[in-house]
Amino acid sequence: MNDRPTRKDTRDRILIAAATMLGEDPTARLSVRGVAARAGVSMGSLRHFFPTQRELIDTVVAGLYDVDIPDDPILDTERPAVDRLVDCLRLSLSTVGTGSRAREYWRAIHETYIASDPSDDQVTTFRSLERLGLHRIERWLAVLAGEGAVPADDVERRARFLATVLNGLLTERALPADAGRLRFETDTLRMAAEAVTSGHTRAAHAEH
Repeated sequence: MNDRPTRKDTRDRILIAAATMLGEDPTARLSVRGVAARAGVSMGSLRHFFPTQRELIDTVVAGLYDVDIPDDPILDTERPAVDRLVDCLRLSLSTVGTGSRAREYWRAIHETYIASDPSDDQVTTFRSLERLGLHRIERWLAVLAGEGAVPADDVERRARFLATVLNGLLTERALPADAGRLRFETDTLRMAAEAVTSGHTRAAHAEH
């Protein structure tokens, strides 16, 4: 029996190692050398499959594009489009948490990308993760566009607007909060969801 790893095994190990490192720390410097060490492969093997660091990260992120979210709220078509979109946006916020957890997240972001000049590797990683976040929002809006709740020719622009709203709310989560902050956050998400579906949810319901 041949127990030697196949080319596919080696490539999969590299991608799993890189995805795991990104999941553990999105601000990490995802260097080719670090990924090779984590995957237990030689630099030569990694370079064979991914000649550049950008190609490695883009491949990892592309593999995450189509990963389905368990019980994705956007697929529950029995509920209004705005309610589903609000729940999806809330899922994005939940990855950072609140209080000390949110502050730790933003402390890492600040130290990596703002307080000092980020390396090319770090910039590449950040931009790839940013594209992933936008892609997820675009997927949600594409579902709603298929239902007539969002204009199909404006998904990308509206996804960028929602991403900006989320960034603002994520920042607020790291700040000292009073009891009314969570209610305000929910109101903001609903206002944003209503803005991107304005006029289209009513038209969609009128057709059915």
